[in-house]
Order: sequence, then structure tokens, then C-alpha cells
Amino acid sequence: MDFRLSEEQEALRESVRDFAREAVAPVIAEHYEQHTFPYEIVRQMGKMGLFGLPFPEEHGGMGGDYFALCLALEELARVDSSVAITLEAAVSLGAMPIFRFGTAAQQERWLPKLLSGEALAGFGLTEPGTGSDAGGTQTRAVLDPSTDEWVINGSKAFITNSGTDITALVTVTAVTGTNPDGSKELSTIIVPSGTPGFTVAPAYSKVGWNASDTHELTFDDCRVPAANLLGARGRGFAQFLRILDEGRIAIAALAVGLAQGCVDESVKYAKERQAFGQPIGNYQAIQFKIADMELKAHTARLAYYDAAARMLAGEPFKRQAAIAKLHASTVAVDNAREATQIHGGYGFMNEYPVARFWRDSKILEIGEGTSEVQRMIIARDLGM
Repeated sequence: MDFRLSEEQEALRESVRDFAREAVAPVIAEHYEQHTFPYEIVRQMGKMGLFGLPFPEEHGGMGGDYFALCLALEELARVDSSVAITLEAAVSLGAMPIFRFGTAAQQERWLPKLLSGEALAGFGLTEPGTGSDAGGTQTRAVLDPSTDEWVINGSKAFITNSGTDITALVTVTAVTGTNPDGSKELSTIIVPSGTPGFTVAPAYSKVGWNASDTHELTFDDCRVPAANLLGARGRGFAQFLRILDEGRIAIAALAVGLAQGCVDESVKYAKERQAFGQPIGNYQAIQFKIADMELKAHTARLAYYDAAARMLAGEPFKRQAAIAKLHASTVAVDNAREATQIHGGYGFMNEYPVARFWRDSKILEIGEGTSEVQRMIIARDLGM
């Protein structure tokens, strides 16, 4: 059990770390406060190959694996989570479903643009009235035999990368019929941006992730070709469960990055801030806070390393992914709170990164499966 990174992995981590510090850090605060999407950063990430990290070269990817993506996400989130979640959603929720379940024609049409970062894709699962109850999907798609088209009606909520100028498509889960046991038949359908009947609402006003793109989507007799069905009809539920299991490892990596960023900023501030004639880092109360923060970030990192290793080895990893996501998101919230406390009044000022970290941390306990859902998954996997 060797958790040390290979030379190639270390090189990737250092490259992304330098990019985050040199290209993201100087400009992200302005994007965050103005609620603008950082197109120039996305373009640079595309040139670096970050959107293609876990995909084979035959599709235009970098030939890496999911762990490489996680390393990149951690380093980006040490500086900013809006940029990190843009990459995470574009890869694990946007391109990955097409790579895993798409036909050769669908992959040929969409993957080159998505893996180069030239275009983004969203994943339309959550609905205004369902939340964690993904099986309660109300959006419906009916196959019109006269035109060989799916007619989609319904809405989706909180969808990342769904309304940018470079968003190419949204993959939508919809009820397409009834199973023999009377349950809903759920399928997944690709809806290209600009399709008539597909409306993107104005961007949400959010507490955090302010430089990330998030919208509610509406489908009103939206028609797409029958060939836009992603994977087998009726396999939508199984598809998004697989995608979410993988995505939880990526979110855990992002959460670890935020937690580590809180350590970075707290160490820096504790060395500079003077109180009672000396740096506050000389006081044991501050030292112990930062030591506990480092402990939490370290153990959360080991949790996502373990989940990723099991996934890449082809072993069951659902429980480990839930553990990693649950622990890392909790740690992110804890570290953001402590970092803000260490900074005192300055921690409440937006000019300091920890204020952004604090605002960004809470969603990690909600998105891609709430903490309560993670506990359910863990308990069920234990046979309870």
C-alpha cells in the first residue's frame, strides 16, 4: 500500500498547482464577485488537456485515468472551487456519460469538442421537486413514431455548465415508459443547446461557486431525434447511479483541495498577523487549530485515494466513494470555518480567499448526493 505518487502524477500535480496559483488566483476574485464565468481560464485548461485527462487518446483524450482528474481537481480547488467544479462537472457529468454509454456516432460527434474544452456539457438529473429522490423524476419523453423523435416535457434544477456560450448539450434523464413491475422506465437523452423548446433560465443567485455556471432548465415539447437516446432505453437509472458513484470520488478530491487551501491560507496568515507583540502562529491555540485542519485534510485525501484505487482496479467502490465524499465534504466545511476564525474579522472580508472557501464549502455536503444519502449508501452496503 504505497500512497506516493508516480513521477508522472507528481508532474501533473505540480503543473496544475502552478497554473492555479499563476493563472487562476490573480483573476478569480473579480469573476467571483461579479458572478462572471471565467472563459479565459477554461480555454487555458483546455489547452493543458485537463478536460481530456481520463479519456483514451483515440477519442481526443490525454490517455490518463480518473485518479489523474482527481489530482487536478484537488490542486484547482486549493485556489478556487468555481473553476474546479466547472472541470469536474464537464468531465464526470458532461463527457463521461457519452464516453461510457454513447454510440460510436455520438462519441464521434461530441467527444472531440468536450475533451478539448472547446465545448461543455451539462447533466440534467435533479428536478425542482425531487432533489435526492432521483427515482421520482417527473420529466417525460415520448417517442413520436411519425417523426422518429423524442418529445420532452419537464424541468431540471441546479444544472452546472448548462448555459454558457460554449455549452453544447445537456444529457437529460426522463421517464420514457413503465417497467413490467409498474415502476418508471427511466432513460437518458442528449439534448443539444439551442434545440427549440429547450429553455435555459437566468443564472441562479448563489451563496457560493459564483464563478460557476448554474441554471434551471425547461423542456416544452422539445424534440430531438430518436438516435439521441444515450445507451439502452430504460437504463437511465443504472447509468446515472454509475456516473454519481464516480463523481463522488471527484467531489471528494475537490473538497480535499478546498480543505487544504484553508490550511495553506491559515499558515500564511498566522505567520504574518501580529497580536500581542508576536505572530499569532506562535500561540498554541492557533497551532492546534491548524494542526487539526491538516490532519483532517490528510485523512480525507487518503479516503479518496482508496476509492479511486478500487475503482481503477475494477473492484466494488460504491461504499468507499460514499465514505470519501461524506468525510471530505465534512472536512471542507470544518476547515473553512476554522480558517475564517483564524483570520478573525479579515476572514469575513471577500478580499481574503478564506471568505470564498467558506461560502463554497457548504454545497459540498449537498451536491452529487447529500451527506444523508452517503450515510444511507454506506449503511446499505453494510447489509443494513
